[in-house]
Order: sequence, then C-alpha cells, then structure tokens
Amino acid sequence: MNTYDRRRKCVLDETLDCVECGECDRCDLDPSKICDNCMKCLKTDGADYLAVEIDDIVMNESDLDD
Repeated sequence: MNTYDRRRKCVLDETLDCVECGECDRCDLDPSKICDNCMKCLKTDGADYLAVEIDDIVMNESDLDD
C-alpha cells in the first residue's frame, strides 16, 4: 500500500479520517462563512506583531525517507 492510498486525518478530530466536509475551512468568528484569512480571530489589541503558536509539526512518512 503506497502513501497515497492512506486517508488523511481530520485536523479537527485526529481520530477520524478526513471526509472533506470543509468544517476546517470555516471562520471561527462566523461559522456560516468560509475563512478568508482576515485575521480578526487573532487578538491583536496592543500587539507590536502577529504570531501563531505552533504546537506540532507533522511530516509525511515519504518526507522521512529522503
């Protein structure tokens, strides 16, 4: 079985396979719209810069073989 045959995991619930429902593309502030990267969901009051905290880096097994 090659890596393309395996299902991607859901980014919202890692116990499920991705079924391309689009829920992960929804706006956090207005779930009725698709996220357009307006960045209003990030709290920026008084901040000198914007930052996104990275919890984990996930690599494909094919990336590890190189």
